[in-house]
Amino acid sequence: KKETIGEITAAAQVMREFSTKVNVADRTHLVDIVGTGGDGSHTFNISTCSMFVAAAAGAKVSKHGGRSVSSKSGSADVLESLGININLPPDAIARCIAEVGVGFMFAPNHHPAMKNVAPVRRELGIKTIFNILGPLTNPASAPNILMGVFHPDLVGIQVRALQRLGAEHAVVVYGRDGMDEVSLGAATLVGELKNGEISEYEIHPEDFGLTMASSRALRVETPEDSKAMLLGVLDNLDEPQLRAAKDIVVLNAGVALYAADVVPDMVQGIALARRTLESGAAATKLRDLQSFTQAATSVAGV
Repeated sequence: KKETIGEITAAAQVMREFSTKVNVADRTHLVDIVGTGGDGSHTFNISTCSMFVAAAAGAKVSKHGGRSVSSKSGSADVLESLGININLPPDAIARCIAEVGVGFMFAPNHHPAMKNVAPVRRELGIKTIFNILGPLTNPASAPNILMGVFHPDLVGIQVRALQRLGAEHAVVVYGRDGMDEVSLGAATLVGELKNGEISEYEIHPEDFGLTMASSRALRVETPEDSKAMLLGVLDNLDEPQLRAAKDIVVLNAGVALYAADVVPDMVQGIALARRTLESGAAATKLRDLQSFTQAATSVAGV
């Protein structure tokens, strides 16, 4: 049985109610860049990489994520491997978002009930309602969101759930090649909530002057490969095998900048993301996050 929009919204509201919140005072351009996961494409951490570009370009990113369910490496896994402390208390995360422009909220620390579910989800390795609820339960209640989903039907469902949950500007995407990101290998189905109105349409890499590339160029075998690809992109290395990875990060960061209302349209967002990546600012943003989280103290008992 498929969950209805009403059921999903109600479940998300309960999870939000019981969650450990992160109170961000200035919510201008506050955005989450998140995927449901479960797309089975085994690509490197595109949304995690994109968040550094978006943050360096003027968005404030409150990233909500966890460990891998179906992929080789979840956002929490790759950030930890980069030396980022993912177990900061809520006040430190709020400070991190304010000062660095990006903060990571490790889902089990904010949704206590999830602690018991996570091992079961990993064991099952299947898509559960939690794949759908996680992206709807940002502990900082980011009013802006770029959300990738693993099934075309979820585009309309999630954007309507976000509307009911009070989101301001949401862009929900499904790549027609099955990716839970804005895709470089196919058209992307978009559900957008803006000014209280929902619109559904398709975008194509070529709309933004990007060359189509199969998701095969983005696949990784191990968490180490994922980390290496992410660093190669942020360092803007001029290697042919990184071209597609850089393009998809620019594409997703650009759409996130649009969702965050940093820019008035996707075209300008993508141009800004490209300039930001090429300037080295995104790599600096990663180092800023490393420094901040290493200097801060973890949550007790972690």
